[in-house]
Amino acid sequence: MTETARTVLLRGGEIHTPADPFATAMVVEGDSIAWVGSEGAADGFADGVDEVVRLEGALVTPAFTDAHVHTTANGLALTGLDLADAQSLADALSRIRAHAAARPGDRVLLGHGWDDTRWPEQRPPTRTELDEAVGDRPLYLSRVDVHSAAVSTALAATVPGLPGLAGYHPALPVARDAHHAVRTAAYSTLSPAQREEAQRASLARAAALGIGSVHECAGPDINGEADFLGLLEVAREFAGPRVVGYWGQAVRTAEEAAAIRHDLGAHGAAGDLCADGSVGSHTAHLCDPYADAAHTGNGYLDAEAIATHLAACTEAGIQGGFHAIGDAANDAVVAGARFAAERLGLERVRAVRHRVEHAEMLSPGTIAGFAQFALTASVQPAFDAFWGGPEGMYAERLGAERAAGLNPYAALLRAGVPLALGSDAPVTPLGPWAGVRAAAFHRTPEHRVSVRAAFTAHTRGGWRAMGRDDAGTLVPGAPADYAVWTAGELVVQIPDERVANWSTDPRSGTPGLPDLTPGGELPRCLRTVVGGREVYRAA
Repeated sequence: MTETARTVLLRGGEIHTPADPFATAMVVEGDSIAWVGSEGAADGFADGVDEVVRLEGALVTPAFTDAHVHTTANGLALTGLDLADAQSLADALSRIRAHAAARPGDRVLLGHGWDDTRWPEQRPPTRTELDEAVGDRPLYLSRVDVHSAAVSTALAATVPGLPGLAGYHPALPVARDAHHAVRTAAYSTLSPAQREEAQRASLARAAALGIGSVHECAGPDINGEADFLGLLEVAREFAGPRVVGYWGQAVRTAEEAAAIRHDLGAHGAAGDLCADGSVGSHTAHLCDPYADAAHTGNGYLDAEAIATHLAACTEAGIQGGFHAIGDAANDAVVAGARFAAERLGLERVRAVRHRVEHAEMLSPGTIAGFAQFALTASVQPAFDAFWGGPEGMYAERLGAERAAGLNPYAALLRAGVPLALGSDAPVTPLGPWAGVRAAAFHRTPEHRVSVRAAFTAHTRGGWRAMGRDDAGTLVPGAPADYAVWTAGELVVQIPDERVANWSTDPRSGTPGLPDLTPGGELPRCLRTVVGGREVYRAA
């Protein structure tokens, strides 16, 4: 909010609001929405406001919330070595050599985003290949899912006892405890100035995409306390999106849970408290073995540990939650929630709105458990866009039949499970309209949801996921977090192919949204406002 509260009238556009499906104007007073309505009624406000914004037909929506972000890592990918679009292993190695040559002063070379399943070689870089590319310099390259990393010999040598840690391999990428150790070593070399530069770049990118809030999923094995506290400080000073911080550390008592909020300023003890790993790195915890590996991945927390954490958080009145991808991991989360409810009572557990990040492999029984215990599913539709389908990475790792069951958004919504959409950036890029499109045009048709449902999950759903029901929508009294977009004809798209896919009939009374049919151009952000304060304006 600006130092002096201002009143702004926006008029001559399309206001996406449940208050009036035909609204074309909106008044903002200070940091709140004051009024929405028709163009004719807007005349009565014109002389009493500090500013009139003429929309010229632009669309105004609530600002998006990205419910799962790693802000510093995303900023490093934006400003440093990003291998997400490397076309082959050879291409990746060439980029690594060029990056090393261009950054002679870096204590540790950092990169992200390689995905061997997209390369013709179908394998990750070996340590020998990395050493040939960078010589005797430390190098850390997180895989696209950030659950394993390729490292040079020089970096591995800086971590005492690394060969004895779970997930270590002398020639190939490291995972599990070994990965956590080398990531800590690599990120510890960042100066405060480098961290802040990355954080500001990440938040600026979010603002330019119409994102008004991000949920930072941090933790001791992700980025450390200094990074987390620094980010919250940057967010207080920087004219950008709101940052809601989650700290993924297991607790045993209500006092430990309360300390996470008091000492760190975290909203909850949730986010990337990992019950397992990822499908791409073969570390997601499965009930049955992988199709391309003779094991079931890694479970990091059992049901009893999950119950202890959720009970402690419930008693402290703060959100708890977990990263869970595989079916065994999600089953463990539901079992833990059940144990916690038996100890404290179902309604107490439900009231805190604990959350599960990713929630990809879910049986009908597990979905029912999510609904029973009011667990929010914080999901990333771009995962399906990147790795779904019969030829995608999921099918390679799991087989086509199991892969087709991943990310069942329609079933979650039918069961009454709250959804919050995000990107897990830098795992997949920030891009909320792309996320809405991916949910509405899921590679498995039975999992598709309407554009409206996906949009709601990416706006209001993010606020609800942090326990607020009064935000994420443009109605009087709500926070003035909104974005202005260029958009074509507004439509009402639904996922059921048996009926018309969209309707422009105004008699439906349903506010329209941009046509997100794959292949078409996504809306472009013109302006982003957070708490009544402009944080982005297109040039």
